[in-house]
Amino acid sequence: MVPAAREGGGPAPLASQSVSQPRSVLVTGGNRGIGRAIAEAFIAAGDKVAVTTRSGGAPEGALELKADITDPAAVEAAFAAAEEAHGPVEVLVANAGITKDTLVLRMSEEDWSSVIDTNLTASFRLAKRAAKGMLRQKKGRIIFISSVVGLLGSPGQVNYAASKAGLVGMARSLARELGPRSITANVVAPGYVDTDMTAVLSDEQKEGIRSQVPLGRYADPTEVAGAVLFLASPEAAYVTGAVIPVDGGLGMGH
Repeated sequence: MVPAAREGGGPAPLASQSVSQPRSVLVTGGNRGIGRAIAEAFIAAGDKVAVTTRSGGAPEGALELKADITDPAAVEAAFAAAEEAHGPVEVLVANAGITKDTLVLRMSEEDWSSVIDTNLTASFRLAKRAAKGMLRQKKGRIIFISSVVGLLGSPGQVNYAASKAGLVGMARSLARELGPRSITANVVAPGYVDTDMTAVLSDEQKEGIRSQVPLGRYADPTEVAGAVLFLASPEAAYVTGAVIPVDGGLGMGH
């Protein structure tokens, strides 16, 4: 599912994977970075896509839903709007997340709780709400965007690593609970991706990261989107409870 390289370097745009019937897809944090690439890939495939965002800027062709996913009422309102526009959500991509990095002795209660609330608790809330409609339809795809940090750990990221590791346990429990109704639950675990979040790193930090990655480069967001599209595709109907790394080999063996 990784796009082929194009002349001049970098991956080519994802090829359109047309679907027989457009599906109702909800992507959280779909206005930038990985989430935007995922939303754009589903739009290119012909699906009906809604994205949640706090600051606006949804990709062209997507239904923009202003929502704070840490607020249960906002999540309910977002699902209601997506369902009214596109029908019951068939594919949920829980992508939105935050970081508040610092060493554990300096990490405040708020640093811990805000990251856990946004990255883990909100994902539970989204999956629970999506499952209601999926159970009625007897089909559905739930895809969590985790991180290589959730598998390997990282100094200064105790809160972030815990939140991203928790998504794996959540997905595997959901896979067992919802599997009898043909609902899959999987995890994509990106490594370092070329986004606004990594753009702020110094050249020295970037080179240090690249030196740890067997492929010797950052991922393009479209490469993460490719893995998500696969997990949502008919070809992945028998894949559930899986963790798909898109990390250039950084976390291999985990």
